[in-house]
Amino acid sequence: MPLRRRTKVGRLAQRMLADKKANFAVMTALSAPVALALAAVAIDEASIYTERRQAQAMVDLAAITAASNINNVNTAVVTTLTDNGMPGVVVQASGQTIPPAVDKTVVTVTRGRYASSTANVGQRFQPGVTPYNAARVTLTKIPARYFASSLLPTPVIGTQATASTTPQATFSVGSRLLSVNGGILNALLSGLVGGNISLSVMDYNGLISADVSVLSFISAVATQLNITAGTYSDVLASKATVGQIATAMANVPGLGNTAKVALQTIASKSTGTVKIPLSSLVDLGSVGSLGLGQQPSGLGIDASAMGMLTAAAVLANGTNQAAVDLGATIPGLLSTKLSIAIGEPAQSSPWLAVGGIGTVVRTAQTRIKLTASVGIGTPGLAGGISLVTVTLPLNVEVAYAEAKLTDITCPTGPSSINVSVAAHPGIAQLNLANSNNPSSFADFSQPQTFTDADIADVKLLLMQLIQVTGSAATAITNNSPQPLTFNATDIANKTVRTVSTRNISQSLTTSLVDDLSLSANLLGLGIDATALLRTVKPAVVALLNTVTAPVDDLLYNVLSALGVGLGQADVRVTGATCGRAVLVQ
Repeated sequence: MPLRRRTKVGRLAQRMLADKKANFAVMTALSAPVALALAAVAIDEASIYTERRQAQAMVDLAAITAASNINNVNTAVVTTLTDNGMPGVVVQASGQTIPPAVDKTVVTVTRGRYASSTANVGQRFQPGVTPYNAARVTLTKIPARYFASSLLPTPVIGTQATASTTPQATFSVGSRLLSVNGGILNALLSGLVGGNISLSVMDYNGLISADVSVLSFISAVATQLNITAGTYSDVLASKATVGQIATAMANVPGLGNTAKVALQTIASKSTGTVKIPLSSLVDLGSVGSLGLGQQPSGLGIDASAMGMLTAAAVLANGTNQAAVDLGATIPGLLSTKLSIAIGEPAQSSPWLAVGGIGTVVRTAQTRIKLTASVGIGTPGLAGGISLVTVTLPLNVEVAYAEAKLTDITCPTGPSSINVSVAAHPGIAQLNLANSNNPSSFADFSQPQTFTDADIADVKLLLMQLIQVTGSAATAITNNSPQPLTFNATDIANKTVRTVSTRNISQSLTTSLVDDLSLSANLLGLGIDATALLRTVKPAVVALLNTVTAPVDDLLYNVLSALGVGLGQADVRVTGATCGRAVLVQ
């Protein structure tokens, strides 16, 4: 090649090598496909991430809806997802496998029971366990892809959510006041609160029939204690006297005038200075976190005015004892002396609680000693034998009764609510005898033991010959938890349901008297007492049988005033709600 031509080609090559624009053009042409592929992948990945987040939000909403409609979960889930733009929603039944496809959303809905108390998070939701209070929704779908469908394997979005309802109920145990004896209640309350209470039967009936709003009562207590802000729990952490409690109850709006005046009278007469922890009276559970004046949605919290008053009086009785001299107010009895000892409720359980499944309320253990002198109508017996005195020494011990909230369900909504309670009545032990150690009467850590008591004194002509002693015992046992169910009507009417250890078809004291074992002390005289006992015992038993009915009434009235049933447990549900469904772990 001529030199001149080679030089021209060389200059052209140099110019091309020096032209960087051409290099970038070539590089761009070579890298453009890769860049476009990466951009397509990035866009699709971002789209899939967004769609996954949207799917999780939809599953959360579907789970909440399912838990709120626990008996129609499939329809609730399908409707929720469809209304929110999920395409082709299909419910996969148990044991069935439906592969996800484009424009098809596969969901699995599982009903079960959620127990938040279980420490292991993975075991809190128990699939298939009834009664249902939770639902788990699992969703799978193929997300939309716009550019990279040929570059990436087909992705599958999988999300899951669990929601449960938190039902609550207001319930109490005790408060058994089916009949009223004004004299007994006046004496009892006077002994417990340290004042001279003198109310009429009408006053007590007004208290018995009255219910108070517990939250309004706590707000009124806050005013009494000068607590100006905070929550209901803040107030319950405080202490108050019975007088302050009675005053606060009297200030609750909507209380009838008779009950209001009776409470004001009790407050003015109460001289006790012992302050009781209000949390021992009422347990509000999660409702306690509400600010003063706020109300829980759909949950009524009412309490018996008389029940709250007597529960407070019992708790405020610092010595745990009350001695009441009823004189001759009981028909057939010349004198009646009553001693009452009340123990702390087991595990400091309140008598009224607001809570979920598993909440427990209990009465206090109670001991009563009744010593009555019986009036002798016809003292003369055969053979010149006469009854001088006849005494009825009766000891009653009632173990605490317990009520446990076992379930709350709303099969088709609030109007179908059912509250289940397991009630466990307390064992009642009755002894017609003397206590071996009277000083341990109020010591509930020690069991009571008994010995023969002086039942009657008998004389022949004018000389006292025989002191008749004896004892008898009976127990109301066979107590096991018994289920109680309260529906919406029962709750609205505040119906009281009672469970018993057994059916009491006869007089309690009659059963004691009939089993009375008597012996005689001849005061050192060498006389055969066998024949005398055959004459004396029928007369003593017949005489005691004439007063067993009023003595039974006395026992029931005293125990009723303390909120205790003899071998029985009375339960009342005054409010309940299945609550709102929330997401859980």
